[in-house]
Amino acid sequence: MYVKKNFGLKSILRFSGVHIIWISLWAALVALVYQYTSLKAWLVIPWLPLSVIGTAVAFYVGFKNNSAYDRLWEARKIWGAIINGSRSWGASSKAFLSNQFSSVKHNESELNTYRKKLIYRHIGWLYALRSQLLIPTPWEHVSQGRHFKRMIEKRMKDFGVGLLGDEVSELELKKFLPHDEYNRLINYKNTATQIIDQQSQDLKQLREENIIDDFRHMELQKLLNDFYTFQGQCERIKKFPLPRQYGSMSLVFVGIFIFLLPLGMVSEFAKLGEFGVWLSIPFTVLVGWVYVMMELVGDYSENPFEGLGNDIPMLSLCRTIEIDLKEMLGETDLPEPIKPKNDVLM
Repeated sequence: MYVKKNFGLKSILRFSGVHIIWISLWAALVALVYQYTSLKAWLVIPWLPLSVIGTAVAFYVGFKNNSAYDRLWEARKIWGAIINGSRSWGASSKAFLSNQFSSVKHNESELNTYRKKLIYRHIGWLYALRSQLLIPTPWEHVSQGRHFKRMIEKRMKDFGVGLLGDEVSELELKKFLPHDEYNRLINYKNTATQIIDQQSQDLKQLREENIIDDFRHMELQKLLNDFYTFQGQCERIKKFPLPRQYGSMSLVFVGIFIFLLPLGMVSEFAKLGEFGVWLSIPFTVLVGWVYVMMELVGDYSENPFEGLGNDIPMLSLCRTIEIDLKEMLGETDLPEPIKPKNDVLM
């Protein structure tokens, strides 16, 4: 998540500068051919159809951007619900486990061990879920062709998960799961799902030992069911893309519009005189760049779990929950909150 209030010029150029170059070259080529060859009649298209195409493309790209933002905002709401549910899990685990219903009295140290196990395993679930959501899918940027892939990998290194160094979910999992449990759960296809299942098995054992009664068992199990729901909602966004007829065709339409744009611009600006032909170049670049930026904004917002700078800051949210739950356990050796790097919070 980009946290600076405004994008600086350097950030904008880094994000879209390559597009300014090819639009400039195309606009300059059209102006040169128009000015110095006899092909003027072939390089002129009426402004009216061009404006109609531009309006249609703007509406289409706007629809895509709205859909992309809906996916991004839904992902953030899901993680907000995970935060709230996690705090409820910590408070309930701490309060519900007691000797009130057990004939065999457990000392407070034993109860705290049970509480810590449930809470630590939940923190492990958070990091496991984050790790699974960052696995690339075929439609995400990092899975694209060679040159584009290298560019995205560099962008991930400078403004994405590459900023984190050793702050990766696998190391966090080892901290919060017992060694034998980690070795068993990490081999499952869906580790996060199995962690919650293990939580459910532990609740069953606590009920059998009368450390919790039926009501408290059901309340805690309901929270686990909620976590399954939140996980499924995240997986739905991750594994079902914005339909490609919207995600891909908008790029094609923007490309067609920019291809036609200087053919309409050059004849209009030629009415201003010989200098007007050259004036068409910066205006073509400006209009074309605006359309490209609209396309890029939607394109980089539609996948909120791909490890780039526009992602949901899952690591920061996991760390926030970790701190909250550890404080509930009375721990004082707390990790630092995740801080932005290069103006990006991950």
